Amino acid sequence: MSISMYQASIPPVIRSLNNLANILEKGAAHAEVKKIDPTVLINTRLYPDMLPLGKQVQIASDITRRGAARLAGVEAPAMEDFETTFPELIDRLKKTISYLETLTPEQIDGTEAKEIILPIGKDFSMTFDGMSYLIYFILPNLYFHVTTAYNILRHSGVEVGKIDFLGKPK
Repeated sequence: MSISMYQASIPPVIRSLNNLANILEKGAAHAEVKKIDPTVLINTRLYPDMLPLGKQVQIASDITRRGAARLAGVEAPAMEDFETTFPELIDRLKKTISYLETLTPEQIDGTEAKEIILPIGKDFSMTFDGMSYLIYFILPNLYFHVTTAYNILRHSGVEVGKIDFLGKPK
């Protein structure tokens, strides 16, 4: 049995973003119960030179939305980075998921060898084939930023566990 590019990308990305939205909901509930200003959690970092929770969520959204669009050969919808509340961050994830759900297997399958040029700043770019782009760039970046968001909230006392990160089995 083989797995298609679509199966290897869109369903696991959507699952991770849904799990992140659930983790953020727990963060919002924790802030309310503990009488913590939610912006404190949203601006929390694991270390001073790391990005805060809100930015981790925005990057998870950006990497997956833009990455899937590049594979599909379409333009990703733009999203401004204005979110400062849990509901806004959760809404951003839901919008990203809604966009990903519009992509079809026909758009993603067969992109294993497709050349993907990823601009990095003004004067640099990285070139991948589609499979490498998915397994060495999109998915690791997604998991890094979701894990970091999880860890920020866990470190802040939010009662989340491994099953929140992984999601409940179907």
